[in-house]
Amino acid sequence: MNNAAGEAGQQAKPPLLFQPIAIKSVTARNRIVVPPLCQYSARDGIPNDWHLVHCGSYARGGAGIIFVEASGVEKRGRITHGCLGIWTDEQGEAMKPLVKIMKHHGAVPGLQIAHAGRKASTQRPWNGLSALNDEDSARGDLPWEVVGPSAIPADEGWLVPRQLAEDEIGGIVTAFGLAAARAHASGFEALEIHGAHGYLIQSFLSPLSNKRNDGYGGDLAGRMRLALEVTREVRGRWPGNKPLFFRISSVDGSEDGWQLADSIALAKELKALGVDCIDCSSGGNAASATVNLIPRGLGFQVPYASAVRAEAGIMSMAVGLILDGAQAEAILQAGEADLIAVGREFMYNPFWAVQAARDLGIDPNFDMWPAQYGWWLEKRERTFKRMGHKR
Repeated sequence: MNNAAGEAGQQAKPPLLFQPIAIKSVTARNRIVVPPLCQYSARDGIPNDWHLVHCGSYARGGAGIIFVEASGVEKRGRITHGCLGIWTDEQGEAMKPLVKIMKHHGAVPGLQIAHAGRKASTQRPWNGLSALNDEDSARGDLPWEVVGPSAIPADEGWLVPRQLAEDEIGGIVTAFGLAAARAHASGFEALEIHGAHGYLIQSFLSPLSNKRNDGYGGDLAGRMRLALEVTREVRGRWPGNKPLFFRISSVDGSEDGWQLADSIALAKELKALGVDCIDCSSGGNAASATVNLIPRGLGFQVPYASAVRAEAGIMSMAVGLILDGAQAEAILQAGEADLIAVGREFMYNPFWAVQAARDLGIDPNFDMWPAQYGWWLEKRERTFKRMGHKR
């Protein structure tokens, strides 16, 4: 092969961001993931047309994997009255249209299962994103009892959780397993356990919120116990050939809180239990996951994904202020992560994935766009060229 032919072959190979990736028996068309984006718009935990359009738009826009928002494994495990749930078979059945539309448009359908713990019984964000109060009760959103590892509220003015008795915890572990089984029955092809942002599992992990002195507290092994029991139960009920993700808060952002070294230790244990990828977020142990002490900049959580990937020898997913295709590609090329999660940028532009392909120079004729749009846009592009207009 001469040099020109070799260069042409290299140019024909797509960027890593748009190379398919296989995890267990599931292959995603690219490395772009829409992480769970809570919509707070369900009724009795059941999705509706909003969720259908929400998920369908990102699949149509070219995402490789889409995770449906945090879905409560117990009724008391919802964040708000508007959160999705999968604690009943009816809710699992109602998820099937979401699975269908995502698969129809070429995306791998995923679900995140969760328990809000002491951050449950919360207002919808546009109502304040704090503990439910009398004004919420007047709207029909009544508060409920919240539970946690210790009787420490998430923040000033929040509900004080009831400390879970040791013999109660097994019921929650079972609830996660049943949720996983329902997710499989619904047709989801990827599953994520939510162990981040101060919700129940992460509140057990962090020494800031877990002050127990029994088998679920104390040292690192005790604080990791719930996370590992949940993972073992979920992996036992979730098919072995389907990928399992686990979202972590890589650090609490406090000197006396959860540290990156703890996350690496946890990731090693999770890998041994059959977790395939660690979704590396951060913060959120107190109050809102979107208000924390972690300094923010472009790709501010990428170093966590890089460290977990390198030190624990497990796939990682980078998330957090990843704005465009060039930035995402650079992360992959540097070996800092295996997958790129893009959340609010997809909300801003549901066609983020196919736009990134054009920006990276691999879809000049809009072939990756839905045919209903692509032919119009290609025609518009030719018009721009005739006009000499550069965009």
